[in-house]
Amino acid sequence: MVMKSAFTHTLKLASAASALALITGAAQAASHEPVGACLITKTDTNPFFVKMKEGALKGAEENGIELQTFAGKIDGDVETQVAAVETCIASGAKGILITPSDSRALAPVIGQARDAGLLVIALDTPFEPADVADATFATDNFKAGELIGQWAAATIDDPANARIALLDLNPSEVSVDYLRDGGFLQGFGIDIKDPTDIGDEDDDRIIGHDVTNGNADGGRTAMENLM
Repeated sequence: MVMKSAFTHTLKLASAASALALITGAAQAASHEPVGACLITKTDTNPFFVKMKEGALKGAEENGIELQTFAGKIDGDVETQVAAVETCIASGAKGILITPSDSRALAPVIGQARDAGLLVIALDTPFEPADVADATFATDNFKAGELIGQWAAATIDDPANARIALLDLNPSEVSVDYLRDGGFLQGFGIDIKDPTDIGDEDDDRIIGHDVTNGNADGGRTAMENLM
């Protein structure tokens, strides 16, 4: 677990710093003026995004970028992220790094940012479609889920009689949710039917899905509901 935590920490720092380097290169190719950029995360309490912000701030300092940071109040807070993108456009920023709370609902405002000349890079959660952003830095969420599902099926004593509860981020069925869910279920040997639809499975081993809003309290409540 220590090795996994260290790897995850390094990955978050490297991804944010690398994305900022892309923004720096694109902006400096067009101008020698100071470069401004924005980091917009789903929340500022989830340790995943805390590390991402840490990496972005470090990368900004190393690359001479004036970095503004924003975050939603909870996972799924689209309105705050939309307002943050609009603030970045108005501020004259050259680029945006964003972990979209809703990979579909944010597409229009991201289109406005790109029309205004900003380079937009998605982190962790791909947009739908992916080319809404200029680039995406993310793991293969489906493959990650599939590998975990295969491990679980091989580890438990009686997978044919398993009871499976799935905890998701929010009700919007964002890409990171359905990819991880679908990957896990396929890896476990369950027919996932529509890979973009959460909850359409008819396998009796699945007791249900519930949402956590991306925090520990929400996770506990969701698990209690499913139990």
